Amino acid sequence: MRTARIATTGLTLAAALLVGTAATTAQAAQPAPVPACSLANTETTVQNVSRPINHQLLTVTNTSARPCFAYGHPHLAFDAAQNVVPVVDDSIPQAVVTLEPGQSAYAGINLSAADGSGTDGYYASVLRVSFDDGDGTESRARTVTLPEGTWVDSKAAVTYWQSEVEDALKW
Repeated sequence: MRTARIATTGLTLAAALLVGTAATTAQAAQPAPVPACSLANTETTVQNVSRPINHQLLTVTNTSARPCFAYGHPHLAFDAAQNVVPVVDDSIPQAVVTLEPGQSAYAGINLSAADGSGTDGYYASVLRVSFDDGDGTESRARTVTLPEGTWVDSKAAVTYWQSEVEDALKW
């Protein structure tokens, strides 16, 4: 009888060890979490577009070998401006934009009021771009040279990151 209990207890302990080892192995096999798109894993460009008027297209391309998340919207500031450009709230996508290696995300930049109602206009030469780290904080800024003749005023705004150019420029 005593031998049967020892054998049963031994089997129970062995089974518990196997289950614990399997759980640890399963946890170790899980892939690393997808990082936020950042200065370290992307390239950023800005270009003029023919339509809509007074707009530019901001493009971020994943240059790493792993996917990254383009969280929220880019945080933009022209030249030495202390304030970031407001975001177009209606442009929020249904999900976070995921960039596979080599893929791009887009944000539309509305530079100025088409009807001339904006104030404090000036020609800007550089754009400081920061990324959302996924927890609501901004990364360090990357400085991008703007196309010559970029006019901005108080009505400047930026969209959330989009996976399609058309979606970025419809706001």
